[in-house]
Amino acid sequence: MYSIIVVPPAVAADEPDGGRTDSRIRLAPGERLPFGRAVGGRTHDARSSDGRTGGGGTGGGGLSIAHEGVSRRAGEITAQGTFWTLSNLSSHQTYVVENPEGAGEHIKVGPGRLEAPVPFEFSRIVLPAAGDLLSVEVWAPRHDYLRSPGGLDGATTAPAFSVDRTKRYFAVLAALCEPRLRGEPHAPLPTVDRVVERLRPTWPAASRTSVQWNIDYLAVKLRLKPGPETADTGPRLNGKKESLVSLALRFDLVREDDLAVLAAPAGRAAR
Repeated sequence: MYSIIVVPPAVAADEPDGGRTDSRIRLAPGERLPFGRAVGGRTHDARSSDGRTGGGGTGGGGLSIAHEGVSRRAGEITAQGTFWTLSNLSSHQTYVVENPEGAGEHIKVGPGRLEAPVPFEFSRIVLPAAGDLLSVEVWAPRHDYLRSPGGLDGATTAPAFSVDRTKRYFAVLAALCEPRLRGEPHAPLPTVDRVVERLRPTWPAASRTSVQWNIDYLAVKLRLKPGPETADTGPRLNGKKESLVSLALRFDLVREDDLAVLAAPAGRAAR
């Protein structure tokens, strides 16, 4: 069973099913795909990033990237079931692996690092190459889940973060996260006034005071600040909105599907 799909640079900009699926390289668990300027096999001419690129032939030796800024043996991708690892075989360049669906999530793989695990389902390897930034996409669509006939006896585990997606505080949190969930990982967070404007279609009575109250409530609920019943109120929390959004996106408290709460019909506004 194939578990990892590598999309060469010439195909990465195309639609997922744009008629060139034969250019993709599928790896079964344990299989390796070396890539670099002198690796035999599938070739991609990436001598510049201004559109002067072209595809090449297919073969069984690996992925060849014909760019003078790419090491002859640049790296290796290894399929490991539901995830994959990246080996950086260059002596000087650091590679970055981005999560295109994340809010700026990425990992760095330093020169000489072997089999660094990559946790993203959709990934983009960014290779710095003599002034260009080349990218190779890697997909890990296989998901394995625990299948248990029944739970263990005893008390259930308390949830790490308890949020109710029907409450107004969740709509406020979704509005704060929206710009970064829409594919702008470094977008500035909306001001309180913009959040009020965004929530008006589903919450006509929204105001600066009510939105700010919900932000303060979320900071306590998600344990960024101690509750008012404690003697120690903790240090002043600067960047409260940034902290909330960072936590929510890091632990998937708000996903792109959750943005539907911002577009609900007026009769179904969050309460």
